[in-house]
Amino acid sequence: MVVLGIDPGYAIVGYGIVTCSGCNYRPLGSGAILTEADTPFEDRLSVIYDTLSELIEKVRPDAIAIESLYFQNNQKTAIKVAEARGVILLCARQAGVKIFEYTPLQVKTAVTGYGKAKKPQVMEMTKRLLSLSKMPRFDDTCDALAVAICHIHANGSCARRNLNSTVGVTMK
Repeated sequence: MVVLGIDPGYAIVGYGIVTCSGCNYRPLGSGAILTEADTPFEDRLSVIYDTLSELIEKVRPDAIAIESLYFQNNQKTAIKVAEARGVILLCARQAGVKIFEYTPLQVKTAVTGYGKAKKPQVMEMTKRLLSLSKMPRFDDTCDALAVAICHIHANGSCARRNLNSTVGVTMK
């Protein structure tokens, strides 16, 4: 299974492509879609849509996992991120890829085993699980990789899937 994880935003959209072979996670690629602050907002949304469409066409993921929104303070930012997230969901839907949404709590729990883990803990565990030599340039990229790992966990661990395929059992 190839999972495209996405950390939504409008200035930076992090993405990470992860697969699980055997019991090992393997990163297939990661990066960020960047938009310039002085660009009209609707043009920024267009850049996100076009770039993500090209990425989906190239990668052909089995699933897209996206983090659900969580904001405590800035309502104006939340609305713009929600609009960008809507464009991302539309892009995935039009590409015919299944979409799965995860809360920050679910992502933290899947990656670290602790739902109240701090960002540095999530980043370090993501780096370890994917055997990365260094952290991605943008936190948003690391977050997207963590979302992809979360989906693989939610879909059933690699070990369980391998065991089930060996003994002919299907888990639902």
